[in-house]
Amino acid sequence: MLGVRISMMSLIQMLAVAEYLNFSHAANSLGVTQSSVSTRIKALEENLGVLLFERRHRGVRLTEAGRRFVADVSAGIEQLDHAIRAIGAVADGKAGHLAIGVHGAIAFGFLADLRRRYRTTYPMIEQSIIEGPSSYILAMIRDGKLDVAFVFNVANVPDCHSHYLWSEPLVIALPIGHPLASLETVAWTDLAAENFLVRQGGAGPQIFDHIIKRVTERGRSPRFHRRDVGRDTLMHMIAAGDGITLTHEAGSHTPFPGIVFRSITDEVEQARFSAVWSPHNHSPALKNFIDLAIRLSRSARAGRDSFQ
Repeated sequence: MLGVRISMMSLIQMLAVAEYLNFSHAANSLGVTQSSVSTRIKALEENLGVLLFERRHRGVRLTEAGRRFVADVSAGIEQLDHAIRAIGAVADGKAGHLAIGVHGAIAFGFLADLRRRYRTTYPMIEQSIIEGPSSYILAMIRDGKLDVAFVFNVANVPDCHSHYLWSEPLVIALPIGHPLASLETVAWTDLAAENFLVRQGGAGPQIFDHIIKRVTERGRSPRFHRRDVGRDTLMHMIAAGDGITLTHEAGSHTPFPGIVFRSITDEVEQARFSAVWSPHNHSPALKNFIDLAIRLSRSARAGRDSFQ
């Protein structure tokens, strides 16, 4: 029996005969001749060594073996149909998995809106988030462990595709009891003598370089403490009075007890965020995600231009 090869057409015709219990009606439903159906069913029974139908003057009746075979074949074809539809959904980018790398807050702003819209449009795509320093998530892109990464102030990435998507103002995070916390806005001259806390991970290296640039422009020597901690822990340290830090606007929308965020009046640059992905990644889900991100980015810029 393991060596028996049965064509799909033989099974389809067998199911049609089982449904109509009549060779002529089954043939009409399939658009073939009655003789071809009869021939296929007879050959199928001979291959299986089992009688599937009892022939009668006005039609046929399933044998006990035929009923069992029809039930199992119907279930198998249903599973096959499900598998074909499922693989088709994956090929169209409508089902599957998307691994996203980040190194900052994702609850607010452009990325949060992008993920929300993508989930609405493609609800069968599972999104997973991995957080880490830029070097870490970019290495995972190259290794094929991530589909796309969102990086801070990185314009070009060797061996990868990248596309600038959005920017956010830089803001300063202060403990609520800090003298500058009572001001609506601050300037870099006010901040130059402060003690800065900077993460070693996440966007820490880029933040570190930017603070050095701004403080030295004001003729001061930067005061730094670099900490190998997560963002929440860093904010708790600031709330405790250990120092201040620089972050981007989306991060300021997450409330932290004992922390206030202030805009910087003389900060002329913004945090720029780009999507990065591998040119070797041909995932349809990734393509749909990047296409949506670019459309949202263009729409957001057009909205800002018209407002201005």
